[in-house]
Amino acid sequence: MGVIDYFRRDAGQGASKPAGATQAAPERKASATGRVMAYGSAGRVAWSPRDAASLTRMGFAGNPVGFRAVKMIAEAAAALPLVLQDDARRYSEHPVLRLLRSPNPAQGRAELLESLYGQLLLTGNGYLEAVSAEEGAPVELHVLRSDRMSLVPGANGWPVAFEYAVGGQKHRFDVTGERPPICHFKSFHPQDDHYGLSPMQAAAQALDVHNAASRWSKALLDNAARPSGAIVYSGLDGEGVMTSDQYDRLVTEMETYHQGAANAGRPMLLEGGLDWKPMGFSPSDMEFQKTKEAAAREIALAFGVPPMLLGIPGDATYANYQEAHRAFFRLTVLPLAARVTAALGEWLERFTGEDLQLSPDLDKVPALAAERDAQWSRVAGADFLSQSEKRALLGLPPLEARGASLDGADV
Repeated sequence: MGVIDYFRRDAGQGASKPAGATQAAPERKASATGRVMAYGSAGRVAWSPRDAASLTRMGFAGNPVGFRAVKMIAEAAAALPLVLQDDARRYSEHPVLRLLRSPNPAQGRAELLESLYGQLLLTGNGYLEAVSAEEGAPVELHVLRSDRMSLVPGANGWPVAFEYAVGGQKHRFDVTGERPPICHFKSFHPQDDHYGLSPMQAAAQALDVHNAASRWSKALLDNAARPSGAIVYSGLDGEGVMTSDQYDRLVTEMETYHQGAANAGRPMLLEGGLDWKPMGFSPSDMEFQKTKEAAAREIALAFGVPPMLLGIPGDATYANYQEAHRAFFRLTVLPLAARVTAALGEWLERFTGEDLQLSPDLDKVPALAAERDAQWSRVAGADFLSQSEKRALLGLPPLEARGASLDGADV
């Protein structure tokens, strides 16, 4: 009986194999598409996380363009004068106006609205809490952080509560009553029924490119403002292999004496067998500055801020700074402020029981002074309109309300 017959007879019976016999390689199982998937993932672009906290940290706290765009919009919208009126009169004094002037002990009207607009721009959602007495109107207003708030939908899909989580603790706000303590402001989101889409999410890729270009520029400065070259080691006897001690010593000397802005232009002393081969690339060839400016313009475009107002060069869309400033208010600030103040007025009227309209006062916006003057002149010269019709076109209460002042109404 040969060796092959011996192995066939004793296979699976635990028989010992002769010394020196060759063993067959064990069977290995692998997916037929494993190599394809591994190859496809190589070189994939790494984007930053898209959650609200990461976007705020990367796009607002860590990017000057995003920071300035959010600050400009929030501050301009919060500084707009507001008017409160109903169908008969415009109020100069009202409990709602007093509440907005002093919403809480720590904030005034501008600070409260700036926080609200900032949350809306950064996360697409803004939450305002009303602190009220048992059955009375609110006595305080507070802006709650959007990243801590979560919506609780009911059986029909509509929200029944909001949960605010801080440090492992949660507080639940019931919003099923006639006077909900939370007012939720959200931007339009085509694929989400409960949460809004922020400009920061739309500009996330441009923010990644802009931040990466900034890191690239910093790395160039740390390396004497030029791309790295190569040190070629040929050796005294023609061998191109360095020992571990030689390699560690060379790397240490390069990091200590020849990297960083303080060592820019410092001559390099190479020992025998070492030769410096500079790379043939330069920052101008890489055109990172143009890429950075293009990313900055995309960020400004997502927020609706003219690049000229952010100091971004190379943009001649507007004839001058005045036109860019007017377009900024007309196309970005006013639509946002009008939507938020209208929702705020509708929410507060649930507590007061009045039919109130809260809106920006366009006649007191300096950027729109020329447009408002032209509108007033055009309406005043329309002889075919009555006084009541002219007042309605200008957003004023009807003429019949004159002399019917009530509770400090400005008629």
